[in-house]
Amino acid sequence: MQPRPMRTLAGEGGRRPWIGANFWSREGGPRMWSRYDGDIVRQELRVLREHGLTMTRSFFYWPDFMPEPDRLDETACRWYSDFLDAHHEFGMGTIPTFIVGHMSGENWDPSWRQGRDIYSDVWMVGRQAWYITELTRRFHSHPAVIGWLISNEIPIYGGEGDERIINSWVLLMVNAVRAGGGTQPVSLGDGQWGVETTGHDSGFCSLEYGPLVDFVGPHVYRMEHDRIRQHLKAAFICELAAVADRPVIMEEFGLSSDFASPQASATYYRQLLHATLAAGATGWIAWNNTDYDNIKDQRPYSHHPFELHFGITDHRGRPKPPLKELEIFSEELRDIDFGGIERARTDTAIIVPSYLTARYPFTEDAERVLIVDASEQAHVAAREADLAPGVVHEPAYGGGGGLPGGYGLYLLPSAKQLTAPSWRRLGELVRAGATVYASYCAGETSAQRGPWWNDLEGLFGVRQLLTYGLNDPVDEDVVELTLEEDFGNLPAGAVLSFAAAGNAEARARLPIEVVDPSRTRVIARDGRGRPALVECRHGRGRTVLCTYPVEYFAARRGRVNPEDTWRLYDALAVEAGVTRPAHVDDPLVMVDSLRTADGAQYTIVLSQHDEPVEVSIDYDDGGAQRSRAAGAAGRPPRPAAGDRSARRRGSAPDAVKSI
Repeated sequence: MQPRPMRTLAGEGGRRPWIGANFWSREGGPRMWSRYDGDIVRQELRVLREHGLTMTRSFFYWPDFMPEPDRLDETACRWYSDFLDAHHEFGMGTIPTFIVGHMSGENWDPSWRQGRDIYSDVWMVGRQAWYITELTRRFHSHPAVIGWLISNEIPIYGGEGDERIINSWVLLMVNAVRAGGGTQPVSLGDGQWGVETTGHDSGFCSLEYGPLVDFVGPHVYRMEHDRIRQHLKAAFICELAAVADRPVIMEEFGLSSDFASPQASATYYRQLLHATLAAGATGWIAWNNTDYDNIKDQRPYSHHPFELHFGITDHRGRPKPPLKELEIFSEELRDIDFGGIERARTDTAIIVPSYLTARYPFTEDAERVLIVDASEQAHVAAREADLAPGVVHEPAYGGGGGLPGGYGLYLLPSAKQLTAPSWRRLGELVRAGATVYASYCAGETSAQRGPWWNDLEGLFGVRQLLTYGLNDPVDEDVVELTLEEDFGNLPAGAVLSFAAAGNAEARARLPIEVVDPSRTRVIARDGRGRPALVECRHGRGRTVLCTYPVEYFAARRGRVNPEDTWRLYDALAVEAGVTRPAHVDDPLVMVDSLRTADGAQYTIVLSQHDEPVEVSIDYDDGGAQRSRAAGAAGRPPRPAAGDRSARRRGSAPDAVKSI
């Protein structure tokens, strides 16, 4: 069993999570500092505070705050000081954001920038550092300031670039905060859209700039074609973002109510909040506090009208369904000491190949994106099987001691590439008693298409039958794998069905033959009688090979989940004897656990059913409880147990607490 990261901010902020909203006043939007209304601001903050929010993220709109390269606007600074005072009056905090040149579908420059490069023009970098230092010096001692952000989505405003230059810029900007006396946590505000979470190499990578900041902050507004993937997407991004070894704060998330019904808006918030909590997030800042119908003729809302309605309150200050969900979530977390909380340990690891983030020669973005997508689908299937998976990143070049031990089950989903040292390490883990599952994928490009796998015969007990330069295309619309023998909880004769999908390169199988039947058995065959799932014993351990890229198939389809990969993972878990912190025998109800130093266990329940359902939750200590899980389309009446329930252990009597 291995820990899963759930890092909290140091000091007081680590004991209480940030739960708040990004803030522009409804009468001004990004131009609020040129038409500031302190009474309206206080009305808006009062509504947020009454619904359990304790903080905001705020913005120094750059053209207003720095009208000249060596001057701050004193009026804007005076209004911001009043804004801080208003927060303090309500017992709230805020995170100021410095470089705000992008906002809601438009970029704005200070008039004096004149096209200078944000990251590499020495004079321009110096002006930014001066600006940040001076604003920090003015406001760092105010009790309402709880953190700092260097930018708002700077890759959209400053553009992408050379990673070395960008990291140098980050270093200088963070040092500017410290030079101004800022001791509060600081981060970049880039959206966490680097190669580590997207597969696209933009030059922004938290693996590189992570040591310079105190937390990382995903901004998640992804479109999808599958409801369960959409409900778990932000959680998966949190899992990937944790590679930076910093607390993960959901810095921006939300939706325009123009894009979803009130009920669907509430569902999205409820699912995202609880799923990201289970994924190790320790702060949540919604986008955003209000709607902007009062200024719909003002840019950017005039040309991006859907941006008018991202608010958790409407333009009159009335709560919308997302604010109600934030209020309930805040109540649920009120009694939890985040300074001592951790996720339940796990026996299952999803391996993310180092080809995602390492700068290997001749590696294409398409290969990186496939790794993200296949890993995400594996995460969905593992969640459906309640495996509470950890995400393990392969060390670059096989270094750093190699893949870690301590897991009972390793999942390598739809993989084309893994380094040679890591294949050797997998053999060591198997011989030590682990179960290693790998599914083949040829990759979506024609560049050296085929398995970059070492010792297929030694590790899996099979020989590949490929023809050089060609793949073995999957012509069937549906691939059916029929079990020849019992496997885990799947009986002989059971059928696993997978709808085939993908491009002409990757929609392919790995033709094999068994080399040594004495240690390798065919678990399942495809519709043409060919080996499709084989197990090779290595003493106490085993390897399991799937010759079809089942995770990739699902990743390239919409409205597909739950699909049969979860059944395969469920059987692997039984066969490997892995421990699940909590388990429900229903892929549409996903459970996981948080545990605290005082012995409390909080069970997070995410239901994808449209209506509430009764479920039985089994725990890793042999205990069980009945719970009524909320439907994805609605929450059961409280005090029935909903998205998250708790059991208290130790000296306190066992009880089920509805939260």
